[in-house]
Amino acid sequence: MNRTYENSIKGSSLNYWAIGVISLVVPLLVAYILFNSNQNQVTGSWIKFLPHLHGAINSMTAFLLVLGFYFIKKGQVNYHKTTMISAFCLGAIFLVSYITYHSSAPPTLFGDLNHDGIVSTIEAEESGSLRVLYVIILLVHIVLALIVLPLVLLAVYFALNKKFEGHRKVVKFAWPIWLFVSVSGVVVYLMIRPYYA
Repeated sequence: MNRTYENSIKGSSLNYWAIGVISLVVPLLVAYILFNSNQNQVTGSWIKFLPHLHGAINSMTAFLLVLGFYFIKKGQVNYHKTTMISAFCLGAIFLVSYITYHSSAPPTLFGDLNHDGIVSTIEAEESGSLRVLYVIILLVHIVLALIVLPLVLLAVYFALNKKFEGHRKVVKFAWPIWLFVSVSGVVVYLMIRPYYA
C-alpha cells in the first residue's frame, strides 16, 4: 500500500470520526440547554427577534434546497454547489441562533396566551386539538433534524472531496429529510408565533 493511499484512508477515517462527534455533540448541547433550569435569561428586542429569524432561515433553506435540486437536475453543477453551500451555511447560522435564543430566553409554550409560562386548563381547552397537532409536528421535526445532521455533513464531505458516488447515495435520504425539516420548521414557527411575548 503506498503512502498517499494510506494517508487518504487515515484522512477519511478522521473525517468520519469528526462527523460522528459533531452529530453527537450538537444534539447533546441543545438538549442540555433546553433542559437546564438555570438559564441565563436575557431581555431585549434582539432576543425576541431570534424566533422570527429562525422562521426566515427555515424558509430560505427550503427555497435553496428546492433550487439546488432544480439546478442539479438541469446539470448546472456550479449553481447547485452555490445554493447547497448557502443552505448549509444558513443551517449553521440557525443552529448558533437557536442555541443563543434557548440559552437566553424563557421557553414559549403553545397555548400560553397570557405569557405567564403556564398553559392553564382554560388555555389548553382553547387551543384544543391544535396543540396536539403542534406537538406531533414539533416532535417529528426534532427527530428528523437529529437524523439529518450526520447525513448532511456526510453529503457535504463527499461533495467537497469529489466523492460524487457517495454524495449521490447519501443525498437520496438527506435531501428529502432536510427539506421536510426546513418546511416543518416554518410550520412550527407559524403555529407558535402568536404565543411569543
